[in-house]
Amino acid sequence: MTTYAAIKNARVTPGETVVVFGIGGLGHLAIQYARLVGAKVIAVDVTDEKLTLAAELGADHIVNAHEVDPVQAIRDHGGADIAVVLAVAPSVFDQAFKALNRGGRLILVSLPAGGALTVPVFDTVLKGISVIGSIVGTRQDLVEVFALHAAGRTRVITETRELEQVNASVEEVLAGAVPARLTFVYHTADIVRVRDETRAPR
Repeated sequence: MTTYAAIKNARVTPGETVVVFGIGGLGHLAIQYARLVGAKVIAVDVTDEKLTLAAELGADHIVNAHEVDPVQAIRDHGGADIAVVLAVAPSVFDQAFKALNRGGRLILVSLPAGGALTVPVFDTVLKGISVIGSIVGTRQDLVEVFALHAAGRTRVITETRELEQVNASVEEVLAGAVPARLTFVYHTADIVRVRDETRAPR
C-alpha cells in the first residue's frame, strides 16, 4: 500500500517516466504500480539480484548505481518525470533530484537517519520541481491494492522464514540480502506452546 499511495500521489500519467530508487519490499511493488498506470519505469539499485528482479517485473531499464553514475544513466534514457525515493542513503536524494526533468516530481517515501533534505532553490524554481512526501496510504488504497492482487495484476515476491529465525532475518534485511519481502510462518503448536509457557507458574 505504501508505494501504491506514492504512485497515486505522484499523479503519474501514461507515457511518463518513473524512476524507482531502491528495489526491495517496497520497490518491487512500485515498479508494478507505475506500469499499471502506463508509465515507463527505470529501476535503480546497487545489487544485480534486485535489478534482475526489477527487469522480471517489467522495468524498462535498470541502473546499477554502484557501477555507473545513475543520474547520467537516467538522463541517457530521457530523464525522470517522477523519482520515487525508497532508499535511505543521503546521496540517493541528490541523485533523484538531479535526474528530474522540467516539471518533475520528487516523491519522498524513505526516512533517512539525518532526517533533512537539501534542494537547490534555483533549480527547483526554474524547473518547476515539486517535492512531495508520501506515507503509507488510506483504507481505500488498501482495498484497491487487494483488488489488484486478487485480479492477478501484481506479484508480491516473498520468502518464508520460521519464527525462530527472526533475528537472522533482521540481519538479512539490514544487509540487503533479501530480494523483496520476508514472511514468518506461524504454527498453531508454537502459539499454544508460547501461551502455555506464559501461563506456567513462576
